[in-house]
Amino acid sequence: MSAEFGGRTGRQGRLSQWLRGRRPNPEQAADEGGREDLLLAAAGAGLPLAPAAHPAAGYGCSCDRVGCPTPARHPVSFAWQTQSTTDRAQIERWARHQPQANFITATGMVHDVLDVPFDAGREALTRLLDAGVEVGPVAESDDGRLLFFTLTRGTPEDEDEWWPCELDCHPETMDEHPGLRWHCRGSYVLVPPARLPGGDGRSVRWVRGPEHPLPDPLSLLEVLTDSCARHADEQPDHAATAWPLRH
Repeated sequence: MSAEFGGRTGRQGRLSQWLRGRRPNPEQAADEGGREDLLLAAAGAGLPLAPAAHPAAGYGCSCDRVGCPTPARHPVSFAWQTQSTTDRAQIERWARHQPQANFITATGMVHDVLDVPFDAGREALTRLLDAGVEVGPVAESDDGRLLFFTLTRGTPEDEDEWWPCELDCHPETMDEHPGLRWHCRGSYVLVPPARLPGGDGRSVRWVRGPEHPLPDPLSLLEVLTDSCARHADEQPDHAATAWPLRH
């Protein structure tokens, strides 16, 4: 279900291949686990799931919205936050009755997601694992992002202490977290296995599966932001266009 490091002295399995530029085949990854099994594994790890749209007609979306701005990347229901669940029976029903559907996982309940540009994320992942940091689940998206799943910030008793996800995308925060999207309360990401528009096997898939415990986000943040900043310096135009957070 996931790729592994083979210890401090050597890299083994699909993760080492991926880090050397030979990414795993998404169809092969699906065959190894199966769509329903992968979804249930994510739910079993505490990630609340809800059905999402799927690709249609090339770059199109299965929803009925003309010119959908986020094809195959959004929930099918406006009530996705309350609909999201880890209930095994419900997820099995959704998966079997909607065999083409992608699934999202709602962030800010159990987990957050630190979403970074691919090259910066690849560098950060290597640094973190070499340093012996407990990274947790990581997903790769063929739209050029790497998703680090972490524990959520928490659920403060005072509602005013919530840090809603929309605050993470304000332009004035770019110098602090360049290229980083912090999905927390009020946001979501696609959960593997998911298909992206455009054909050619474009997908979202696990690099490290949900069997890995969720880490504290602060244990990853410094390395992730450092990698994002250095890659933003190399490609400033891409850093600016990669910032918007909300789906």
